[in-house]
Amino acid sequence: MKAAVIWEAGKPMTIERVDIGKPGRREVLIRTSFAGVCHSDLHFADGAYPYPTPYIPGHESSGVVEEVGEDVAYVKKGDHVVTCLSVFCGCCPQCVTGRPNLCESVDVKLPPGKAQRLWMGGKLVHQFSNLSSFAEMMLVHENALVKIRPDVPLDRACLVGCGVLTGVGAVVHAAKVKAGSTIAVIGCGGVGLSVVNGAVLAGAGRIIAIDMLDSKLELARKVGATDVINAGRTDPVAAVMDMTSGGVPYAFEALGLKKTAEQAFAMLRMGGTATILGMFKPGMKLELEGSMFIKDRRIQGSSMGSNQFRVDIPYLLDFYMQGRLHLDHLISDTISLSSINEAFANLRTGAPVRQIIDMAA
Repeated sequence: MKAAVIWEAGKPMTIERVDIGKPGRREVLIRTSFAGVCHSDLHFADGAYPYPTPYIPGHESSGVVEEVGEDVAYVKKGDHVVTCLSVFCGCCPQCVTGRPNLCESVDVKLPPGKAQRLWMGGKLVHQFSNLSSFAEMMLVHENALVKIRPDVPLDRACLVGCGVLTGVGAVVHAAKVKAGSTIAVIGCGGVGLSVVNGAVLAGAGRIIAIDMLDSKLELARKVGATDVINAGRTDPVAAVMDMTSGGVPYAFEALGLKKTAEQAFAMLRMGGTATILGMFKPGMKLELEGSMFIKDRRIQGSSMGSNQFRVDIPYLLDFYMQGRLHLDHLISDTISLSSINEAFANLRTGAPVRQIIDMAA
C-alpha cells in the first residue's frame, strides 16, 4: 500500500510502498477513505513530541472494513467506520468508571513502538497513535473504531474522529455547559469551531469567538457564534469583561499557547471554569494569578473532549445529517496523499481549518 512516512522530525515526508499485516485476534483491516490533517500531526512531525521513526502519521480518518480477524463481532466487511485514537480496553479502572478516553491498557492502547503491523523491506515501520491514517490501509484494534451509518459522506465523517469530537466533547462532557450560559472560545480552527457548534447544541445563550483572523471569525459566525473578537486588534480579556459585565462562566482555549491559556482563565467570572484543549509544547508552564482562585474559578484539561466515542460519534453524525452540526464549513481543501508536505506547510501558516486527504485521488 502507499503511505506517507516520516523518517526524521522536521524533514519532509516521502510516499512509500509499505507492507501491512493481516488482521489478528480482535483486529480490523480498513481501507482508508479520507484522513484529516490535524495540527497534532504537525506537532509530532516537527519534533515537539518525540516519536520513534520511521512512522506513518495521521489519526483522524474514515474508511470501509476490508477484513476482520478472529473474535471480531462488532464490524464486518463493508461496514463504514470512523477511527479514534482514544482506543479503549473496557476493563481498566478508567474504562469501567466512564473515562475510556484515558484507558490505561498497554495491551489494547499500545505505546509507541509496540505495534507490529507495518513494515518496509522487512523492517518495522511504527504505527502512530494506534492508527497511522496517512496510508491506503489501516490495521487497528476493533476498539479503535466506531461503526457509522452508511449514508453519511465519508469525507465529512472523518472530521468527527478527532477535532469535532474534541471540541463538542469539551462542551458537553468536560465543562458541562448549561443552557442559556455565555461561553468564550479562543482559537477558531477545527477544534475551536467545534466548541462553538457544541455550545449551540448545548443551548448556550451567547457564544463569543476569539481569533486573529477575520476569515476564521466569519466561519465562527456561520457555525453559531453570536459575538466575535479579533485578538490582533483588541485585548480579548478586556473586551470579554466589558461585553459580559464581569467575565464568562465558561472559557475554552483551543490553541495550546501560554498566552491564550492564561487569557482564558483571566476572562472568567466568579465560579467560572476554563477548559484547555490545545496541545502545549512539553515543559511549557502557565502563570496564573493566585487570588483569582479564591472565588471558585477553575482551570482544567480535557483529553480528546473527555469522549466516549462509541456513543458520541454516531450522535454527532446524526446531528450532521439533521443539519444541526456544521461539518461542511470545516473543510478548507481536499488533497491527494502526494500533497501531504504542502498540506503541512499550509498548517504552519495558521490559515486552514481542516485539509482532508482523499485516498482515491
